[in-house]
Amino acid sequence: MTNAIVVADDVGTAPRGRSWTETVRRLLHSNETLGPSAVLLLAVITFSIIAPHFGEAANVSLILQQTAVIGALAVGQTLIILTAGIDLSVGGIMVLSSIMMAYLSVSHGVPAALALVIGFVIGTACGLVNGLLVTFLKLPSFITTLGTWNVFFALNLYVSKSRTIIGLDPLLTLPGSTFTVFGTTVTLGSVIMLGLFVVVAYLLQMTQFGRHVYAVGGAEEASRLSGIRVRRLVLSVYALAGFIFAIGAWIQMGRLASASPQIGTTYNLDSITAVVIGGTSLAGGRGRILGTLVGALVVAVFRNGLALARVDVLWQNFAVGVLIIVAVGIDQWIRKVKS
Repeated sequence: MTNAIVVADDVGTAPRGRSWTETVRRLLHSNETLGPSAVLLLAVITFSIIAPHFGEAANVSLILQQTAVIGALAVGQTLIILTAGIDLSVGGIMVLSSIMMAYLSVSHGVPAALALVIGFVIGTACGLVNGLLVTFLKLPSFITTLGTWNVFFALNLYVSKSRTIIGLDPLLTLPGSTFTVFGTTVTLGSVIMLGLFVVVAYLLQMTQFGRHVYAVGGAEEASRLSGIRVRRLVLSVYALAGFIFAIGAWIQMGRLASASPQIGTTYNLDSITAVVIGGTSLAGGRGRILGTLVGALVVAVFRNGLALARVDVLWQNFAVGVLIIVAVGIDQWIRKVKS
């Protein structure tokens, strides 16, 4: 009888020690946006206290403008990461697309609408190049896109001669146009960015394409055996992401009213940060596009709040780096406990 009691105690106490971590794990695993939303709320409260002007309408408008670019790029990055890949050429594709749009329109008199379309085609083509290298040559996406980032950035500097292009046609700066909502100035670029989130959310949740994206990211070999054309799917994901990065270039031109060859050096990091903070697993197959939107807001709020608090840019990058490490650590913890 004594032994039975001891065994019962052991059985009763062990789960009690594991129940808290298991509950938290299940909660975070089933609600990917819960953690990012808590981080965003905490960041807003903190910066509202330490930076007096943080909550002003003008600053909220600035945060929304910053989120528009990061968010658009993070949408494309999310698609790639869901397939267990990663794209470090985001900034290069965005800048090359914007420079080509501006260069063709300003220097060669190409109609703005045609220049815009060509820019979208160039962004899609860059994504397609990444996809071909990853799918057909079987190169690791990390190294591949690191290499293509250098290629795209060099082409951008060659075309622009390292000079900012100004005097853009109104169509190319259209995303910078503003209107007022509840006393806050909102740019058309922010609306375009939200539109991207809605469209991609529909694709991922309501279409066969989206189901295949999750399947390939979760188990590529099993997906291939089940009849999914993995190469074609991954190639289409990279091409679609390139197109989205080109839309991000258009939003950026609207924000700056120019095309700068030097902009976007931090966007590779920021887009990945937004996706990972948003709860999408770097291992692929798990994540929600809504979480990426929250993650993009977290990145924008952190950079804006730290700038208002007069924190040096060096330490702003330090803070974003810490965010990435913590987010990846949490993701690994969730996956480890699950197993």
